[in-house]
Amino acid sequence: MENYIISLKDPSGNVGGPKANMDNIKFLKEQMGFKELWLDYGWKDGFWWHHNLWDWINTRIHKYQLSRSVLPKFFKEHPDIDNVVIQYPLYSNKLIKQITDSVHQNSHAKLYFIIHDAEMIRLYADEPKRAQGELDSFNLSDGIIGHNAKMNKFLKEQGVKVPLVDLGIFDYDNPQPLQEYKGYDKSVCYAGNLIDAEFLQDVHPTNRFDLFGPNPAESYNEGLNYKGQFSPTDLPAHMDENFGLVWHGTSVDTCDGVFGRYLKWNNPHKTSLYLSSGLPVIIWDQAALADFVLENGVGITISSLNDLNDKLDALTEEEYRQMHDNVQKVANQMRTGYYITHAMEKMINN
Repeated sequence: MENYIISLKDPSGNVGGPKANMDNIKFLKEQMGFKELWLDYGWKDGFWWHHNLWDWINTRIHKYQLSRSVLPKFFKEHPDIDNVVIQYPLYSNKLIKQITDSVHQNSHAKLYFIIHDAEMIRLYADEPKRAQGELDSFNLSDGIIGHNAKMNKFLKEQGVKVPLVDLGIFDYDNPQPLQEYKGYDKSVCYAGNLIDAEFLQDVHPTNRFDLFGPNPAESYNEGLNYKGQFSPTDLPAHMDENFGLVWHGTSVDTCDGVFGRYLKWNNPHKTSLYLSSGLPVIIWDQAALADFVLENGVGITISSLNDLNDKLDALTEEEYRQMHDNVQKVANQMRTGYYITHAMEKMINN
């Protein structure tokens, strides 16, 4: 069986986005024999935050070359492909249409999507025309692996007609040793792009609270300790806290804003960072992954960060030890690609 996974080159540095793509490739190559096909838009490091007119023109040129030459040629030369998997989004509905046409014209392969972000839920929530464009792209596929049951339910309600499989949670190729149990001191860490963590301005911890990531504020409240930024593979070696926090937005009372509300449907990659490192998590109780956390006993849910100190005080060391033990099983599954390979096998064999 000949299978290919198509991914977009992303030169971003110490952020989690490209990490999920790379891990899917690694696990599907190692365990299911997939081969990789990269799409190059000519992006440079920092493109997402700083790009000019020439960068935009350069991207359009690269997309045109891919659409008119590179991809049609590739699929003509590989007529025996059985399955093609797109790591979505590719940020081009036209290119997805070209891939679909090339696959169907030159082979009998099935075409599947692995969703990393569904923009109809996130950025296109108030843009029906763009959301419809994404929906049309989804329905060109033969099946989709979505983040979880809540995301897939939403997609189905919006008009996705192809089969949907739940990923469950993102795997995480973590080369660092799993955190060993060292007792319960109620410590917490938060890892992410700190420019998006305005809620930290109103966090007043009574226990150690460490921060990791780019773009820190000039100063933080007492008890909040900035520890620097590291690559996604090095970061786990620097985390020795009891919990990792999953939160987003401007408020401590709820997860707000476009990306905060998105937690109701998506699988934030930082959850996998924490769990694969051996850390139980603290997550917003309305987040889609709150169900996973409770069902697997790998953390606690919270409605407001104003309750954080009380929640930590109420947890006994025995209860925390059990959470820590539960995390070990999930972490080992993540480190071996259990979730993506299980979902992919279910999709292909559906």
